[in-house]
Amino acid sequence: MTRKKRTTLALLATCLALAGAPVRASDLKVVMESRLGNLDPILSASHQTRDHGYLIYDTLFALDASQAVQPQMVEGYTVSQDGKVYTFRLRDGLTWHDGKPVTAADVVASIKRWGQRDRMGMALKSITTDLAAPDDRTFTLTLSQASGVVLEAFAKPSGVPLFIMPARVAATPVTEAITDYTGSGPFVFKASDYQPGVRAIYEKNPRYVPRSEAPSWFAGAKVAKVDRIERIEMPDPLTAVNALNSGEIDYLQNINVDLMPLVQTSEVTTRRLDALGYQVSYRLNHLQPPFTNKLVRQAALWAIGQSEIMQAQFGDPAHYSLCGAAFGCGLPYASDVSAAMVLKADPAKAKALLAEARYDGTPVGLIHISDIPSLSSVAPVMAQQLRAAGFKVELQAMDFMTMLSRRANQGPVSAGGWSIFVTSWHNTEIQDPLRNFMIVAEGKGGYAGWADVPQIGALTREFLTATSLEERKAIAGRIQGIAYDEGVFAPLGSFARVSGFRKDVEGVLDAPANLFWNISKKGR
Repeated sequence: MTRKKRTTLALLATCLALAGAPVRASDLKVVMESRLGNLDPILSASHQTRDHGYLIYDTLFALDASQAVQPQMVEGYTVSQDGKVYTFRLRDGLTWHDGKPVTAADVVASIKRWGQRDRMGMALKSITTDLAAPDDRTFTLTLSQASGVVLEAFAKPSGVPLFIMPARVAATPVTEAITDYTGSGPFVFKASDYQPGVRAIYEKNPRYVPRSEAPSWFAGAKVAKVDRIERIEMPDPLTAVNALNSGEIDYLQNINVDLMPLVQTSEVTTRRLDALGYQVSYRLNHLQPPFTNKLVRQAALWAIGQSEIMQAQFGDPAHYSLCGAAFGCGLPYASDVSAAMVLKADPAKAKALLAEARYDGTPVGLIHISDIPSLSSVAPVMAQQLRAAGFKVELQAMDFMTMLSRRANQGPVSAGGWSIFVTSWHNTEIQDPLRNFMIVAEGKGGYAGWADVPQIGALTREFLTATSLEERKAIAGRIQGIAYDEGVFAPLGSFARVSGFRKDVEGVLDAPANLFWNISKKGR
């Protein structure tokens, strides 16, 4: 089946979904940026799966709008004087969707499964000597070394958040997807009504007992104010905007910049709900020429400038920001160490480095992602900048899913390999060395690009066991300097999506993910 036919069938299914059931006053109809393809938020780091997870599961801790860690399922906790033993107490009123109580044993099982998939979870696991549940409401974490990031790990909002599941579900091997979607969150997933590629249904959880604090980002009260959420898959952006304008849907996660003039602002509110946004960045392939040479890698970083790329991609500077920090600007571990290498193009510097390296014209295979609007103009401008500095560049156009398989190829460009790939991460996913995949430099068995820089791994382990923010900031700055000097990766800047919702929709929360608690419809 061709991609065009698949899209046509998906649009037909969407129309049938919209027409198939009467709109109830307490329904909320939402359209997200891409389809929900995996229902296991520990197995998949997809943002669509993450947002699904926030509807049906709860977390032990959560970040508020000031990026402070707040208790969520936890009532309180203590830390031993040596910083190695954490004792946590669950709050009253926690029940699963089936009415059974949430226990500390469920929490322990959930942490263990999460710790096999998440980078921060794996880092904590490496220094954990014991994780136990002495009674139904108490669990303890014992470390071999004190760490200042335990609560940050438990509260991480994206990538792979620590969603708490029943022990029987958390016992599912991480090589298999869960099939039981029982949670304790504010909504219940109606698995029997799930139609992949068409829609997913969530209903209000009448058993959920919210916290008393006001909602703030992921923290505070999670009050379900609508009875039912219908997530409709709508792959065509123009169709989605038209559905929002007509009132067929209530909420649209992403409005493409070029479609903004079509939004009927008398009926629709548009807003950047996620002020932190996404970091656009690129990785270099250290296994194949020309980037086996450190000087050539440095030349590439000096050749590529952020402003030209971000302007070509997003136009108005109101839609993006330049940032030379590996761990995100405005975030706890932002640094200006070696930032000059990645901010402004310096073709003269790049040419000098290429001359010193005796670059022989080996082609740079630059992957161009053609099907994601927020990345579609990045690679062509990068190619121009690299050529201006003296590189020979081959632009390789493909869709995102093809890129994911292509970048696993460790061979030369002539054999289907690559030299540079571009991607984007939410800033909460790259904001420190423990969770940031782009700084990983563990050789051929590591993340695509396969840089082998043992010093980065050693410093990351130091970061894990550092007990003060000042010490962690200093370590993060050192890692950034090494990553740029070695040409492991470079950021290109940040952008934030614009969301839209009908004027009668109230209580939409600003947050770095799509949260649907606290939302109601005016007069309904």
